[in-house]
Amino acid sequence: MNMNHEENVYKTLSEINLSDVMEISLLQKFLDNFAVSMNLASVAVDREGNPVTNPSSYTRICANYTHSTKTGDDRCAASHKRGGQEAARTGRPYIFKCHSGLIDFAAPIMVEGELIGTILGGQTLSGKPNEDEFRRVAREIGVNEDQYINALHEVKVTSEKSIQAAAEVLFIVANSLSQIGYQKYKLKSMSKDLVDQFTVIEATMEELASSSIQVNENQNELNKEILNVKQISEQINVILNSIKSIADQTKLLGLNASIEAARAGEAGKGLCCGCHRDTKAFSEFKRYCNKGGTADRRRTKINHKDTAVFQFNHEKYRTAVIRN
Repeated sequence: MNMNHEENVYKTLSEINLSDVMEISLLQKFLDNFAVSMNLASVAVDREGNPVTNPSSYTRICANYTHSTKTGDDRCAASHKRGGQEAARTGRPYIFKCHSGLIDFAAPIMVEGELIGTILGGQTLSGKPNEDEFRRVAREIGVNEDQYINALHEVKVTSEKSIQAAAEVLFIVANSLSQIGYQKYKLKSMSKDLVDQFTVIEATMEELASSSIQVNENQNELNKEILNVKQISEQINVILNSIKSIADQTKLLGLNASIEAARAGEAGKGLCCGCHRDTKAFSEFKRYCNKGGTADRRRTKINHKDTAVFQFNHEKYRTAVIRN
């Protein structure tokens, strides 16, 4: 049975041949035994009419004379084709008389209504032959008439009922074998398809595994970046805490200076106002630091002028204290 494993090709029903669904060696053995037991010749042909088995128990008149000339061989081929076509049309065995006058039959081999081959058999007589007709055939195909008639006398005479029964047996057995073979063919073809699908699934799983590894690596990189951001945030917090500490100290110095300015009386008024502004600015700056933000330069920046005033007032305060 040819399953086309080498080419991995699944044939459609219209492309199926006998060799795809039946072991030709098994079919050959079956036809050989059938021909001997029934005294009937047989051969299997494909859908085109080409033999796929060797002739089984062919009569001498057919093998040695009719098929020995091109004219006789062509006539036999045309006769077999006609019988096979009629059998395919009816889907049943067809019994007919061949071009030379012998009784033949055609048993179609079907798969789901599709003809894939035919078993041809017969080469028998159903009664006493008309020798004049056979002599005419001998002349037409170009063989010796007397030798042709001598070979004709060797042909067995079989009743039409027996011929019909033999054709039915071949039809039943051959079609049973073809159906079993076709189911095996489909199963093997589907198995091949499943293997292909599993191969695709395996490749997809490998790709997913590779992607998962990449995702894990990316996650690790992201975790490292998050850790870096955390460390930077901690450093920023340290800086902010330092700034708040300085702001607290500056505010305290401002308060002390304000107190001393108040004690100095009239001489310390300028210092008191400057200290008040300084204290307010540093308080505002500290408030923004506590929020983790950046102080607004327009609101919290201590400009050089304020600093100069503070220093001037502080000097005035010191002078007033010394004088007093």
